Amino acid sequence: MIRIFIGFDRRETAAYHALCQSILANASVPVAITPLHIEHLKGTLTRSRDPLQSTDFAFSRFLTPYLCDYNGWAVFMDCDMIMLDDIAKLWRLRDEKYAVQVVKHDHQPTESTKFLGQQQTRYEKKNWSSVMLFNNARCVGLTPDYVNSATGLQLHQFKWLAHDGLIGALPARWNHLVGYDEPNTAVGLLHYTTGGPYFAEYADVPYAEEWFCYRDDMNSVEERKPQLVPDSSAA
Repeated sequence: MIRIFIGFDRRETAAYHALCQSILANASVPVAITPLHIEHLKGTLTRSRDPLQSTDFAFSRFLTPYLCDYNGWAVFMDCDMIMLDDIAKLWRLRDEKYAVQVVKHDHQPTESTKFLGQQQTRYEKKNWSSVMLFNNARCVGLTPDYVNSATGLQLHQFKWLAHDGLIGALPARWNHLVGYDEPNTAVGLLHYTTGGPYFAEYADVPYAEEWFCYRDDMNSVEERKPQLVPDSSAA
């Protein structure tokens, strides 16, 4: 069973469900998906919203090891993503040498705003925390007290680890930054980091068709055709 935690933001509800559908459609093993909904974490996540916080799950993602009782492994993902490959392939990359594994982007955005007119911030290790393979037993520093009191940079730059050598690298295909990384056929996980096609102003971003495909798949139902009943009076 692969434990998956996905950031949930009420403004991107459709994105969360489309990502879930894409995971389920491609998975070869059972998965357990948990939304990190801020309304479900009252009493655990108590910090005030940061002015630079662009999503509801900017900090709740770091509660993943705590929510797993610091046992086993878990995957965290932002909701503005679509899985194009079997998540079991990502899961098989777990390495006990590391406390956490991420795609180590050198992401230096040039735009000043992103979706919903929010400020685009620049900092070292940007987007590293958008997909994380957590080795939960080695992330005991991520207590609720720490997550509620640490700065955004302390959390997103992994200052809760003793040193950067505990951060393992994942192949870039597992966090492809749409609009920044060159399109290629090896992509396993799309990340619409600036804005997903579910926002009207980003409807034509690269890989928009893939998102709408899984959105439509999520909405699909199989209609049962009515059975014709013979008319006994016609005998």
